[in-house]
Amino acid sequence: MNSILLKSGKEKSVFRYHPWIFSGAIAKTEGTLQEGDIVKVYSADRQFLAIGHYQIGSIAVRILSFEDTVIDHNFWRTRITEAYRKRRSLGLTDSQTNNVYRLIHGEGDNLPGLVVDIYANVAVTQFHSVGMYLERENIAKAIVEVLGDQITAIYDKSESTLPFKAAIEPKNGYLYGQAKSFIALENGLKFNVDWLEGQKTGFFIDQRENRSLLEKYARDKSVLNMFCYTGGFSFYAMRGGAHSVHSVDVSARAIELARQNVELNFPGDPRHEAFAEEAFRFLEHSYDKYDLIILDPPAFAKHQNVLNNAIQGYKKLNRKGIEVIKPGGIIFTFSCSQVMTKELFRQTVFTAATNTGRKVSILHQLTQPADHPINIYHPEGEYLKGLVLYVE
Repeated sequence: MNSILLKSGKEKSVFRYHPWIFSGAIAKTEGTLQEGDIVKVYSADRQFLAIGHYQIGSIAVRILSFEDTVIDHNFWRTRITEAYRKRRSLGLTDSQTNNVYRLIHGEGDNLPGLVVDIYANVAVTQFHSVGMYLERENIAKAIVEVLGDQITAIYDKSESTLPFKAAIEPKNGYLYGQAKSFIALENGLKFNVDWLEGQKTGFFIDQRENRSLLEKYARDKSVLNMFCYTGGFSFYAMRGGAHSVHSVDVSARAIELARQNVELNFPGDPRHEAFAEEAFRFLEHSYDKYDLIILDPPAFAKHQNVLNNAIQGYKKLNRKGIEVIKPGGIIFTFSCSQVMTKELFRQTVFTAATNTGRKVSILHQLTQPADHPINIYHPEGEYLKGLVLYVE
């Protein structure tokens, strides 16, 4: 089997169970390594350390196991079973009010490079490494074996998730069965799932608990949902008793999806309006109009080299939100940029607040839900950060 030898002293991160080997830690490779190959990792004195997928780039190996094991069908079935048991313990697999959850969350479930979301009886997969993508048939088979008749179709949506340098051109399509887009259920609210054309796997499952919290603050409020996408925060606010809800997104398609989802839950309700408009242009005309504002933009920084630009973007957005909200208003503000730590995000919002001169308190510090677990040895997995602010 292909193998990698680390430089002396570079095995320390492996002893701390971090699931990545960086290219700078490698002394030499043995064998004819191709991207996606299974590779064993050894210390400088040839002590076995781990086994994982090799890839070209700064992250050279994504570790699958710290034990010298065989990566076969039984391995995938065992890992997926462990992940399913975790979700079952959370009450997500047989809920009467929720049929949407994340089954596999990459490093958080010791399967780096793999994401699997469940929408009722359909699993939607995204492979973020070539090694995982090459195992897609085995993984699909294992999902069917573990979930049984709970799954009637598996759709792979990896066309845009694999490294662009990889010599692979994936095509989205079904790995098992067939299904049409359908109406899903989250905390008793309905929404259209479009895994064929929608972002991510079709819906942002990671905001489930934060949407539920917002519902508790919405009564009698004038609500502005910026970057609304499919309108999740909007229809939670409406169920919470909001006086009015305005959904804003630059994408006309997103606005149409938001309208459809609101109509599913509150047909003919005049409290909701949706606007296809650029965020800052809309906010410029929103002074003293809203009691509750949601700022949930797409990731401003996906890589470290654009972090400084992202900080300026988050600062500008939060400053404007704090400026325009009514006195006594509440802001739900988020960052889903992995390279933006929660400390840095909080500091950025602090700087934005100081530039407004208004009094601001933090009511809640938010993160991703339990079906998006964070591997304690992989703090980079804590990607979703949020603050609930009270602005005087």
